[in-house]
Amino acid sequence: MKVAVSESIDPNPTKSAAAHVPLSRDFHLFESQLGNHLLVVDGSQVFDLDPFWAEQLEKWLVAEELTAEMTAFRQSFLMPGGKVAINDTPLEPPPLRSLSLNIAQSCNLGCQYCYADAGKFGGHAQFMAQDVAEQGVERLIIEAEPGVDLVVGFMGGEPLLNRQLIHHITRYASQRGQETGHKIRFSLTTNGTLIEPEDAALFAAYGFNISVSIDGPQWLHDRLRPTPKGRGSYEAVLRGLERLKAKRPGHLSARITVTPQTGQLLPILRHVLSLGFDDAGFAPVLVSPNPDYAFEAEDFSQFLEDMLECGQVCQQHLLDGKRFPFTNFETALHEIHRGSHRPYPCGAGAGYLSMNSQGKLYACHRLVDNEQWALGSAQDGSNFEARQELLKRSHVNSRSPCRNCWARYLCGGGCYHEVSQQGRIACDYIRGWLEFCLAAYAELSTARPEYFLTPETYFVN
Repeated sequence: MKVAVSESIDPNPTKSAAAHVPLSRDFHLFESQLGNHLLVVDGSQVFDLDPFWAEQLEKWLVAEELTAEMTAFRQSFLMPGGKVAINDTPLEPPPLRSLSLNIAQSCNLGCQYCYADAGKFGGHAQFMAQDVAEQGVERLIIEAEPGVDLVVGFMGGEPLLNRQLIHHITRYASQRGQETGHKIRFSLTTNGTLIEPEDAALFAAYGFNISVSIDGPQWLHDRLRPTPKGRGSYEAVLRGLERLKAKRPGHLSARITVTPQTGQLLPILRHVLSLGFDDAGFAPVLVSPNPDYAFEAEDFSQFLEDMLECGQVCQQHLLDGKRFPFTNFETALHEIHRGSHRPYPCGAGAGYLSMNSQGKLYACHRLVDNEQWALGSAQDGSNFEARQELLKRSHVNSRSPCRNCWARYLCGGGCYHEVSQQGRIACDYIRGWLEFCLAAYAELSTARPEYFLTPETYFVN
C-alpha cells in the first residue's frame, strides 16, 4: 500500500500504552529517486512523504522523549480498535502444512563448506526405509487441516541416493492426498549429479519444485563442490540439468552458495541464469566446519556491495519489462508489496517440520539430529508443547536486539540454525539490503505497477 502519509494522520492525540517506546522502533524513513518514504514496521506498510512530513519525521525519530503529537502519529497507524498487526503473543502451533523427509543422510559429494557433514549431521550415513517415509506422510495428513494443500519435500545429504523411495513416496503421497482431499505438492533439493531420465519424468509429471545447488562457472563450482576423491562435479550437474530441461518440472531454481572467497557475484549470477534455470539466488555460508569458508561480520560489507549490483541489474530489467530472475530481489519486492510481516524467520516448528531417517521430527532440515530442536516423531505425533515452547522463545519481539530493530518483521529474527551457531552477525547486511529493496519497490511500484498486479504476464519476449 502506498499513499501520502499526511492522509493517515489523526490530529487528535491520545495516550498509548506504548508511548514510552521510541518511534525509531516502529517507523523507518528511506529515500528513493522519487523522494522520501516511510516504512510503518507493523504491517510492513509503505507510504510516500511530502517534504514537510519527511523533515518532521526525521526530527521525531531522533527525539529522546515522545510528545503528545508523536504519540498521536503512532496511534494513527493502529488498526481499528487500537490493535496492531503483530503483538507480543507467541503463535500457537498451527496445523502442519509441510514436511521434509531426510531420506538419504549421506552424500556423493564432499563440498568444502558443508554444515551437515555430507548429510550425516555428525553421525553415520543412514537411509530412510519405506515404512518410515509412509509414516511421515500419514503424520502430515493427520496433523493438517482438512482440504488444504500440503508439501512433501525430499532432502539429504543427496536424496537421489535413495531414488527408489522418492518414486514410491511421490505416488503414495499423491494417492493418499486424493483419498483424504488434500492436494500434495512436492519439492526436492539436489546437487544435480545423479538425475536420470526417469527422475526427470517423475518430477515433470508431479510438478516438482526442484532446487539445484550450483555455485557458478566450472572453475569455481568444481573447487567448492568436488567429489570425495577431489574430482569436479560441474559436468555431472550440467548433464542432470539437461535431463531436467528435457522434461521440465513445475519449477527449476538454482541455489548459489557464497563463501568469502567467491568473488564478484554478478558474473556468477549471469552464468547460472544462462544455464536455463527459472530463477537463481545466493545464500552466504554462515556455518561451516571449515572457518575459511564461513562468513565473519566483516565479510558482509563486500557481500552487500555485490548483492546491490545484482539487484540494480534486476531492477533495470524489470523497468524494461524483461526477466532477470534474481530471487533474493524479486522475493523481497513481492513481500513488501503484499505487506508481509512475521514475528518468525520461517515456518520451522510451526507449519513446517523435518523428519530424519528414523522418523524423528525436528524444527527444520538444518536442525536434524539436534536434540535441542527435537519435536516428536512420525509414529507418536509432533510434540505440541515443545513446538509451543520453540515459538514462545523465538518470537522476534522477545529477542534482543531484534525487538528494537525496524527490520524485525521483514527479517523475523534470523535463521535458527545460523543464529544458534554464529549469533546475529548479518544484521547490518540485512538492513542494508532491505533499505535498497524498499527504495526499489517505491520506484518500481510507481513506474511499473503492472509488474506487481500480473507478474506472470508482465514480461515481454
